[in-house]
Amino acid sequence: MMEERKVPALRFQGFTDEWEENKLGEMTVFSKGSGYSKSDLQDHGTPIVLYGRLYTNYETLISHIDTFAEPKSGSVYSQGVEVIVPASGETAEDISRASVIGRKGVIIGGDLNILYPNKLLDPVFLAITISNGKAHDDMAKRAQGKTVVHLHNDDLAQIKLFYPSISEQKQIGVFFQKIDVDILLLKNKLDKLQVFKKSMLEKMFPRPCEKVPEVRFRGFTGDWEKKKLGSIFEEYSEKNHAELPPLMIVQGGGTILRDESDRSLQYDRSNLSSYKMVNKDDFIVHLRSFEGGLEKASSQGIISPAYHTFHGEGIDARFYYAYFRSAVFIRHDLKPHVYGIRDGRSIDIEGMKSILIPYTSYEEQKKIGDCISLLDQLIMLCQRKLEKLQSLKHAMLSEMFI
Repeated sequence: MMEERKVPALRFQGFTDEWEENKLGEMTVFSKGSGYSKSDLQDHGTPIVLYGRLYTNYETLISHIDTFAEPKSGSVYSQGVEVIVPASGETAEDISRASVIGRKGVIIGGDLNILYPNKLLDPVFLAITISNGKAHDDMAKRAQGKTVVHLHNDDLAQIKLFYPSISEQKQIGVFFQKIDVDILLLKNKLDKLQVFKKSMLEKMFPRPCEKVPEVRFRGFTGDWEKKKLGSIFEEYSEKNHAELPPLMIVQGGGTILRDESDRSLQYDRSNLSSYKMVNKDDFIVHLRSFEGGLEKASSQGIISPAYHTFHGEGIDARFYYAYFRSAVFIRHDLKPHVYGIRDGRSIDIEGMKSILIPYTSYEEQKKIGDCISLLDQLIMLCQRKLEKLQSLKHAMLSEMFI
């Protein structure tokens, strides 16, 4: 039988040689970081990397550092070529990741394994293959512990590593660094859009005890009104519509067809006649509304008979959906009408109907609704681009490593 060649499925043009195989202990020198914790962090001082960064803000190459500490005796400082791996974590999968500290003079905190690769290994390539290739799976298997898992340098030394020439390693590293930069830019853009939307929503509705919003579209003047929720929205309960599709609530995301959900929720189809009909853009008080506000139906369908449905005539549903999911509504308006403890909490529906909610002309509601829709579209577009790029990276990682 012909031996299988040690090459990845996808390579850059010009590289044809087989990859080498060796144990990590033969290719690197190991060390450990020194003892620092979150309590040592301060606004200024020497840059420091703690092991938590690899979980909360993971990057293949760490170059920008915004955490600082006062140096202690015996501190370990980076030389700009180190590959760091967490020495402990919650799961074997979490712990099996690595980053390169790409600058000199950074304090390397405790609970970090430090790898200094020899001249046959590019640090960025090593960090990527440890985090994604067969070495990643090997590392996860060697992690020990139950509540907290640990990974020691002795364990890392036994990991089998596949690697090409240094020139191919560098090209692979540059390729994935470029993808990482693009992913980071999209994440930053998404964060800014979400922060901007949150800020605009807070400014486009009057604050409690105020009669006009801070930000208003041109052409609209005069005070907003306060009306009882029950005078704007009418509760209805219409059953015997088994021909309509059952819907499932997605908190913050409207409704989806239950049969198209990836969640395996079982329900008795013989009881569908007892389900309540809900029309598109009508509002639903569901079992988690006490913490997430009211939900808006994305399409017509039927929902659990435990839910309450509300219809508003002559209103813009986008406008009120934003308000019904706001912190002001959930924490200020709705809270007095929530009873029970923990997950057993419920909403007093009649009490909720008495809540005074903001009301302005339909034209102004629509203008605000249009603005919200535009921001949602921009956010969704950015999310889709980010997801596609992350999927591309995942596919490339599976094809470009052994």
